[in-house]
Amino acid sequence: MNSQLRQEYLAALGLKSWTLRNGPTPEAAPAPALAAAPALVGAPAPAAAPGLAAAPPPAATSAAPSVTPLAREAGVDWTDLRARVAACVRCGLSATRTQTVFGVGNLHADWLIVGEAPGAEEDRRGEPFVGRAGQLLNAMLHAVGLAREQVYIANVLKCRPPGNRDPGASEVAECLPYLERQIALLKPKIMLAVGRIAAQNLLHTDKTLGSLRQQVHRFGALGVPLIVTYHPAYLLRTPTDKRKAWEDLKFAREVCSRV
Repeated sequence: MNSQLRQEYLAALGLKSWTLRNGPTPEAAPAPALAAAPALVGAPAPAAAPGLAAAPPPAATSAAPSVTPLAREAGVDWTDLRARVAACVRCGLSATRTQTVFGVGNLHADWLIVGEAPGAEEDRRGEPFVGRAGQLLNAMLHAVGLAREQVYIANVLKCRPPGNRDPGASEVAECLPYLERQIALLKPKIMLAVGRIAAQNLLHTDKTLGSLRQQVHRFGALGVPLIVTYHPAYLLRTPTDKRKAWEDLKFAREVCSRV
């Protein structure tokens, strides 16, 4: 990427320019070395690297989820899965949506970005993370050397909740198997959960976003490493937290490089 573009992306994050060196940069937090992904949900997390404080064992409420009917979408390919989502009437959101928002991106991506649910613009256009929040997400990705076309972007819910309210528990239970099948097909190296609602639903926890950041969580039967950060829409309202989001992105990049 040329230096002028990178300067623009970092400026969108409210950050000064940085220079990649041969060794770790002063601002980059070292990531723990990752062991092979656990075969089963709830398997012990890998030990922290020397010099890093070991993360406390996850509470029962934050264990990787296994409560959704994975078998419902087992064996379905991308084409059939998209058709199932488009025709879905499993919850009341099917009556209020304009269209479903399946997901978009590279079907061989290493990175999977997951938000909570479509907003009004996403509901109109059928694509996740568009508008100002989408533009900031693009800048965040570019700042760590990724183009939007290189990642896959999806939401926990495929339909917009009326008034952009938080997703209901029953809505998540019905919709999450679609995302889980997307993950099984994609086999990403890392998941980035953006926003408190997405993180809490993916990890089945009520912990605050702040307490979930800067940790390697694991999702699903594949044990995909999952990193939590702020939603771009929140960062537009609270630009002082862009620095924290930048630290999360660097942390995710380091974790992904070790998978």
